[in-house]
Amino acid sequence: MRVALRQQSRPMRVQRRDLIRFRWLAASAAIALLAALAPVARADYAVLQSGQRVHITGYERLGETIRLTMTGGTLEIPADTLLRIDPEDTFLPVKLKLLDVPFADFIAVSAQAYGVAPELVASVIAVESNFTPNAISLKSARGLMQLMPETAARLGVTDVFDPRQNIDAGTRYLKELLQRYNGDLTLTLAAYNAGPDRVEQFHAVPPYRETRDYVRRVTQRFRQTYKAPGQILQQ
Repeated sequence: MRVALRQQSRPMRVQRRDLIRFRWLAASAAIALLAALAPVARADYAVLQSGQRVHITGYERLGETIRLTMTGGTLEIPADTLLRIDPEDTFLPVKLKLLDVPFADFIAVSAQAYGVAPELVASVIAVESNFTPNAISLKSARGLMQLMPETAARLGVTDVFDPRQNIDAGTRYLKELLQRYNGDLTLTLAAYNAGPDRVEQFHAVPPYRETRDYVRRVTQRFRQTYKAPGQILQQ
């Protein structure tokens, strides 16, 4: 059926709120279609500004857009329509270990999601920022876990000062490093502070006073203050 469109005598004005609403509706419709194409897999949740939660198996930032990977395919949405990424374990009925520290609930959720001891996450936060969400270092590391801008972008962080996002990304980065160094806490912490390239360069903890002091302080807090068990990576 053909529908004739009557030309307007004056240009149509599109307000910003209408444009944003259209983008939400378009993204929601596309997501619903992709989700219907295949059964839902175990994954994270992408939380949109509209309040919609979507199961995803991966995501990647591409400039001003974010590519969501789902069991039914992929979808690119405007970056400003994504509120945050939540681990699926946030919504699982599991008993989480809460520490007597600020942001204990976020730490527990991320530690559970990525299989890292919550005491280690809390120790890193304490040394990195002293639990200050808006901390910025002289090297531009930001937030509770002092994420560098490029690391935060790679991990899909949209607001580095949001405690939930920062802790989630920092914990995921810790897990990556622990796996890379086969659970070696010393090398993991050295890489978190100085970067994996420096650890690879020296095949050990880099000979920097700051890095060696950092490894000592986090390790001491982890093993003594919290009296944590020896197992760093958890099932």
